[in-house]
Amino acid sequence: MSVETPSASPSVALERVSGDVRTAVRRALEAADWTRAVPRGADVSLKVNLGWDLFIPGSITSPLFAEALIECIRDQVGRIYMVESDQVLEDIERAFHDSGMVEVCKRTGVTWVNMTRGKSVQHHEPRNVVLKRVEVPQILKDTVLVTVPVLKTHAKTRISGALKNQWGCIGTMRHEYHLVLDDALADLNHVLRPALSVMDATVGLEGDGPKSGWPRVADLALCSRDPVALDSVEAMLMGIDPASVGHLATCAGRGLGVWDPRRIDVRGVPLAEARQVFRVAKHNAVSLVETLLRKSFAKRLFFNTPIFDVCLWGAKLYYRQWALRHRRRALEAVLAHPVYGPQWRGVKA
Repeated sequence: MSVETPSASPSVALERVSGDVRTAVRRALEAADWTRAVPRGADVSLKVNLGWDLFIPGSITSPLFAEALIECIRDQVGRIYMVESDQVLEDIERAFHDSGMVEVCKRTGVTWVNMTRGKSVQHHEPRNVVLKRVEVPQILKDTVLVTVPVLKTHAKTRISGALKNQWGCIGTMRHEYHLVLDDALADLNHVLRPALSVMDATVGLEGDGPKSGWPRVADLALCSRDPVALDSVEAMLMGIDPASVGHLATCAGRGLGVWDPRRIDVRGVPLAEARQVFRVAKHNAVSLVETLLRKSFAKRLFFNTPIFDVCLWGAKLYYRQWALRHRRRALEAVLAHPVYGPQWRGVKA
């Protein structure tokens, strides 16, 4: 479905969570004039981030935040779908169930859709640089896309935000574009630009994200009708210069939004008061090996032959041993929090 034309001076709502997540989300939505982006009665797809089945707090959209968002928008919209796609390394169905999102959907009447298993339509976009053809899930053509990313660092893109969250809307072989992510993300968001971006910044992730980082309580909620502007503010919140995030300028250059901080109106909590310096991401072993192999002369051998299955096995083993060593401690770092802890207490480390 169509979205509004990006504003020359977009706004980004930045609200602090003071014990009640729903109140912060509602204020962020209202400050961002969200009803201008989502027509009354429209069916909505909430693209959450469930990209790790051995998740830790901060690596995925939290059930508490998702439920708060659903409750805030349900009287304005039609049917609500929660959507995500499979990955070559992860079992998204397992992430959906183990994270507690399945209970959120049951309580709120939201329909879960694994987009990998549903119908898709091939979209041809000759103006794109890398993704000339995109398999668009039918559910995203029939609904208004609301992206619900997490405040976190990323080894390949520095930040994982509203723009990067659409990466989970396409096929499992999307890793093939890791060396051209700036253009690929611009291409993808040109086809699947979200009407609204609502960022879960209650518990973020710093360090070697998007998986093997460390939870960090940030107590924030963000919302914008401009995903580029939201990601620019996200970067500044974490102490990262937006100019160092390549895909922000690339997306802005394609007319997808505004990345220049001087042109963004931050509403709510002053940015200077909310800023928290996050540890930036470095390549972990999986990311580093993959990048080196993709740049090598033997690229086809490792990614276009049965050897790829061995590579996947090695990557899965890495994340499982990482989780075995660190997951319990990462969970315990948040379990004691009076607001965010209860949602994770049923998770098995």
